[in-house]
Amino acid sequence: MVNIRLTGPSGRRAAALQRGRQRWSPCVERVARPERTKEAAVAALMLVQAACATFFLLDILGDFLDASDGVWARPHLVMELAANLSLIAAVAFEAAYLRRLLRRQARTDRALSAASGALHDVMDAYFDDWGLTPSEADVARFTIKGCTIAEVAGLRGSAEGTVKTHLNAIYRKAGVQGRAQLVNLLIEDLLAGPVPRPQEAAARNGRAAARA
Repeated sequence: MVNIRLTGPSGRRAAALQRGRQRWSPCVERVARPERTKEAAVAALMLVQAACATFFLLDILGDFLDASDGVWARPHLVMELAANLSLIAAVAFEAAYLRRLLRRQARTDRALSAASGALHDVMDAYFDDWGLTPSEADVARFTIKGCTIAEVAGLRGSAEGTVKTHLNAIYRKAGVQGRAQLVNLLIEDLLAGPVPRPQEAAARNGRAAARA
């Protein structure tokens, strides 16, 4: 691996921006993916229950074979068998329920991935139409994700005043008054139908500006 040392103001800013992007920040990961640890714990518990049920079942079957005076002469064995069969049924139900939850989670993950990609396409189309600079587009993405001005400044390694300047330019070019209107503009376009191409988004935004 070759390490490139960046020097100068621009180099330091680029290095700080890279560290900020690599570092986890609550504003970047507002919605965390569901953790798999709970499902793994439930599966492990089910395995333990299945092992216990198997042990109890073998023990009860041995008692049945040793019951020379008849099974019904020992009603506690029947009760133990019924309890053990109930435990086996519960384990089977938990397995089916866990499988259904995992399938539902997989569908949700795919839907979130598709929605994230569609929103990214909408954002890029609007950013190109508005003529945002790379720095302004970067600030806009962090802002849409919910970052505060201080968090954006920390992630980019720049001053808060610089971020405010970029935000003012973004809002002016987009024709909105603040973050809420900016997010609503993107979400409404995303919910309106298929992801627009940059040319379609530019034409639509131009018509909206002309009406305003």
